[in-house]
Amino acid sequence: MGDKKVLLVVEDDPGLQTQLKWGFENYQTVIAGNRNDAIVALRRFMPAVITLDLGLPPDTANASEGLATLKEMLQLAPASKVIVVTGNDDRENAIRAIAMGAYDFYQKPIDLDVLTLIVERAFQFSELQKAYTHLQHKIHEPLAGIIASCKKMQDLTRMVEKVAPTNATTLLLGESGTGKEVLAKAIHNLSDRADKPFVAVNCAAIPENLLESELFGYEKGAFTGAAQLTKGKIEYADKGTFFLDEIGDLPTALQSKLLRFLQERSIERIGGRKEIPVDVRIICATHQNLQGLIDEGRFRSDLYYRVSEITLIIPPLREREGDAITIANVLLKRFSEANHKVLKGFSQEAVQAIESYPWPGNIRELENKIKRAVIMADDAIIDFDDLELGETGEETMPFNLKTVREVAETLAIKRALAFSHNNISNAAKLLGVTRPTLYTLFEKYGIKVND
Repeated sequence: MGDKKVLLVVEDDPGLQTQLKWGFENYQTVIAGNRNDAIVALRRFMPAVITLDLGLPPDTANASEGLATLKEMLQLAPASKVIVVTGNDDRENAIRAIAMGAYDFYQKPIDLDVLTLIVERAFQFSELQKAYTHLQHKIHEPLAGIIASCKKMQDLTRMVEKVAPTNATTLLLGESGTGKEVLAKAIHNLSDRADKPFVAVNCAAIPENLLESELFGYEKGAFTGAAQLTKGKIEYADKGTFFLDEIGDLPTALQSKLLRFLQERSIERIGGRKEIPVDVRIICATHQNLQGLIDEGRFRSDLYYRVSEITLIIPPLREREGDAITIANVLLKRFSEANHKVLKGFSQEAVQAIESYPWPGNIRELENKIKRAVIMADDAIIDFDDLELGETGEETMPFNLKTVREVAETLAIKRALAFSHNNISNAAKLLGVTRPTLYTLFEKYGIKVND
């Protein structure tokens, strides 16, 4: 008995209880007749699959108690596959249950053969999910956090794997939000310095008058307020990796001091006279055009050549074909778990919008949009409105030619009507069709005209 898979059957009818217990003899079938007993059984057995009759007491004629039970079950055990059982004329509540996160539904009267197939499939799906989760937990590769399904990103990750074991100073170029720090950490984690510090400084986030002391540290009494010796971030990164983000914003005066450090591999604290050797791997990053800054006299060319022994260019999300929806699915899972919500995926319209939206803020913007959508979603499926991407325009046109034609014709008719102030004859002339043809199109596309 103990080796059998546990199936929780929530059903208040004694006759059906007996029938289902007999029909599911291959499982350890646990019966519950009401919401309270069902939750107790769920907590005790944590079954992978549950069948739930929506018509539970004290509201057997309706689905309120069953839906409330479903909601509580999914909060307690989001991985459980709940198959809701409804009356033969209650499709509306079945659809509501699916929207809430139920795995599947079945309508009475009970056909044990059909229901058994649904239950078996649910157990198989549950096992596949467990195997996938187990595999994910086993993978601890430093590049596992980088989603690279498109060729550009796959080529980039191969370059990272080659560069990481070396001590070459590496420059990461890419727009804001493309994940430059994530890639820098991946390089660190793949190097022989992985167990040593990874220290990051963002040049654009620290005021110019504080940046020098932040990088190089200072001796006690070096300036007013310097009450004690303070190490700089470069010194703290000794034996590890130092990541200098937004190096394009590094003040000119500090560029020469950084260049000297890169050449000598030693620093001098502010107010100090002693050279301090520091063994660090240097990774720099910027979203700016460094060559343009060099031409403008705002960035030293000799520093550029020092920091760009290896240059890796991170493509923007809009150029990473197929990656946006792949990343969105990963983020959906992560934020759903963090916010204790059961969300099953994206609607077709949402997928289409994610794939066609240009994502000017790149992965950072995508992350923010998905996080908000997860928090605000009312149903188990994220739809287009939840994403708040605004008007998507023609780029979100579907691929199906028939649908494309229908969308285009509907839009053209509405524009012609607006231009002709709903004058049918003038609209037909603009469209190059007869009035009877236009009326046929009105009916075909459900367009109503207020004369």
